[in-house]
Amino acid sequence: MKVQTNGDTISISGIKDLGASNANSFRDQVRAAMSDAHKHIEIDLSQAMFLDSCGLGALISLHKATCSRSGLVRLINPTPPVQQILELTRMHRIFEIVKR
Repeated sequence: MKVQTNGDTISISGIKDLGASNANSFRDQVRAAMSDAHKHIEIDLSQAMFLDSCGLGALISLHKATCSRSGLVRLINPTPPVQQILELTRMHRIFEIVKR
């Protein structure tokens, strides 16, 4: 996982899967990278082939953290399997999904 900052946004990339095995460490690493200056989180899901309920829980936790700062979580280029999970769980209504 790669973490970069750009102004008030943290960009996360290099995620292959987001599930029970790594969801807590993913969430904790992103939270640790956030400072008071960061409002938004962009998560590149173009390489992610797997997302389960634990991964969704981590994304929702980050969403709550950004909402408290009047920010948002953007999911960038989710793969078709991940997009399907987001739609089945209606999470595509909570997160901003960007296709680039």
